[in-house]
Amino acid sequence: MSQNGQADRPLMRDVWITGCGLVSALGEGKAQHWARLDGAAAGEAVDSTSFAPFHVYPIGPLELDRHIPRRGDQRAMGPLMQYGTYAAGMALQAAGVAGDEDLLSRMHLLAASGGGERDVELDEQILATLCGGEASQAALNEATLNEQLMNGLRPTLFLAQLPNLFAGNISIVHGVSGSSRTFMGEESAGVDAVRIGFERIAAGQGDLVLVGSAFNASRWDTHLIYQPGGLLLSGPMRGLWDRPRDGICLGSAGAFLVLEARDHAVRRGVAPLARLSAIQSDRCGRTAGAAASNAARQWATVRPKLRDSALAVLSGACGSGPITREERGFLQDLAGWGVDLTVRGTAGVLGHSVEAAFLTNLILAISCLERRKLFAPLAPEEPLEVRDVGAVDQVLVTGWGHRRGEGMALLQTVE
Repeated sequence: MSQNGQADRPLMRDVWITGCGLVSALGEGKAQHWARLDGAAAGEAVDSTSFAPFHVYPIGPLELDRHIPRRGDQRAMGPLMQYGTYAAGMALQAAGVAGDEDLLSRMHLLAASGGGERDVELDEQILATLCGGEASQAALNEATLNEQLMNGLRPTLFLAQLPNLFAGNISIVHGVSGSSRTFMGEESAGVDAVRIGFERIAAGQGDLVLVGSAFNASRWDTHLIYQPGGLLLSGPMRGLWDRPRDGICLGSAGAFLVLEARDHAVRRGVAPLARLSAIQSDRCGRTAGAAASNAARQWATVRPKLRDSALAVLSGACGSGPITREERGFLQDLAGWGVDLTVRGTAGVLGHSVEAAFLTNLILAISCLERRKLFAPLAPEEPLEVRDVGAVDQVLVTGWGHRRGEGMALLQTVE
């Protein structure tokens, strides 16, 4: 307490990113992603046959032993959990935290994911029995059905509170034993997980936070969730910025960051990857122009923190026509207000990874800051392109959800 009896306000501390881990259709880690994004191979990641007529960006096989060493843990997880736990291990290792019991005991965990996964193979077995005639149906009585569900389903695949199990697996595998908080709510969940981590460190409520998400697009049941809403692109592939309402192509990803207070990182001699200078999140009813109004308010908060240099933008545009066009218009308005912008829409080569989309772009932004350059245009119709970007020392990351939620973050180099 201060002398006048008022509670002392916490100092706003700098928030550094000291570790990150990313797996997606473009590969594993920052180097592989940069090589694919800045080259001609980025467009080769899409799979248009396995889930036809939909397009999917799948993750290739991972050497799970590298970051999930126990085979029992691997078997207990579905793909989504494996992607997230693997990326979390990458982030901890990059930050020099992996295996350090003291640091892990003080590290907070914030994790975002969707609801429960279905075990499609078991579902098909049961449905085949149900549709196999009277004899088969009679054999599948209540006791037999319960036995199949109890023995065939992993808990991580059907419980609705998947984020809690997601965070629990990460805690068990990697030893993160501070507080834990989980988030559901599609794209907004990923944005808010990062925002809460940022605000806790800035307010002095923690020194180390592991924050991240994962998404598994290679699931028929996921496509059956989004398709009835008229959201998934089918038929020929189209450019990200020129799609109809049913324009989303889903992509698998696992993305985690280690957020750390600057003074804490300095004390343990860790170099920062970037400074997280600002992050905002909001939501609206998505009447015409409402999302752009939210983004304009967020921009008004972020703009005073900008440096006097060109601004690279990694857009989380999902591909669904109306909201993607509205974001494009907002970005073009910023350029009209005298801001030098160069925009990249990453979902055009990664797919849209819903809860993990915002975190994925934060990690790609780190790669740009490390190299002081932006990767090549991903499509001819990118909305804005400054002829000479110059050395990139700040990146704006946007995340407009397909139905709700608008997010914005500013990453800058640490001088």
